[in-house]
Amino acid sequence: MTRRIEENTSLKNFNTFGIDVKARYFFRLTKLEDLFTLDDMEVFKEGNFFVLGGGSNILFTSDYEGLIIKNELKGHEVIAEDDHTVTVEVMAGENWHEFVLMCVGHNWGGIENLSLIPGCLGAAPIQNIGAYGVELKDVFKSTMIYDIEQKQQRVLDKADCNFGYRDSIFKHELKGKIIVLSVTLTLSKNPIINISYGAIQKTLEERGIDHPGIKDVSDAVITIRSSKLPNPDELGNAGSFFKNPVISISLFNSLKKTHENIPSYPVDESRIKIPAAWLIEHAGWKGYRDGDIGTHVNQPLVLVNYNSARGEDIDKLSETIRTDIKDKFGILLEKEVNIL
Repeated sequence: MTRRIEENTSLKNFNTFGIDVKARYFFRLTKLEDLFTLDDMEVFKEGNFFVLGGGSNILFTSDYEGLIIKNELKGHEVIAEDDHTVTVEVMAGENWHEFVLMCVGHNWGGIENLSLIPGCLGAAPIQNIGAYGVELKDVFKSTMIYDIEQKQQRVLDKADCNFGYRDSIFKHELKGKIIVLSVTLTLSKNPIINISYGAIQKTLEERGIDHPGIKDVSDAVITIRSSKLPNPDELGNAGSFFKNPVISISLFNSLKKTHENIPSYPVDESRIKIPAAWLIEHAGWKGYRDGDIGTHVNQPLVLVNYNSARGEDIDKLSETIRTDIKDKFGILLEKEVNIL
């Protein structure tokens, strides 16, 4: 291995769960030229690798015997601008929340509702990150990727990415076949404020703000998220562990008979979205703790590492919760966090 390849590297400080596992090989991708180094590595050619950004959506259940590629590509550039919009290309290793704050500072609107989402830009299109009525796809223009098989860079536009709810082509056909290098977003200089979620409206009302700007919305979202979600620096977690399930109207109507107050959000004419947190709480899991693992006291959708939990134990807890929700509600929760 070249000198830039670290061996038997602890990943404890590279995942927000704080799971103490090791990577057999560890490589920092800091410039595009580093791709040539990767191409020469047998472990990379064999496909035995994982690209790590902020480590905020991953649960390590054991030591990783392959190559961890830490995406640390930095920088951003305005590539197009007119009176109404600005298009920005951002490198994949940039911190998402810091980028949002920069855009808010320039009054570039469209992603203020996505404030305080952890992680890096490179993970944003993979997850099609979303919160409070906004998804990445709403402002997404394109992404530059590295095609591992073809050994070349190429651009994918929005249509290529097959975006869905917390979903994209990168979780399916292109999983393990590409590295996200940069993401290009088109933001608005005359933003339309989205305060459709009651929590945002309530926070703004409490602050006496009748005509909010994007900074007001961003500040409100930061306050809400901070009150609900534990700081990973203080309590190991990866945010929402499960996706909010989308169910049929018929199943929803059946559940309403026994759970009159079940919250819901229409998806289309035949499907309804149910908050996973509500299901978990009403199954009795809110604030559950067993040693160093548990669910958060304020947000049961968040599984936590209280001190020195093992990743496999957190995963076992998630499976127990999934089974219980399936038994009680007939809904099988889907994990949002990557299990490795």
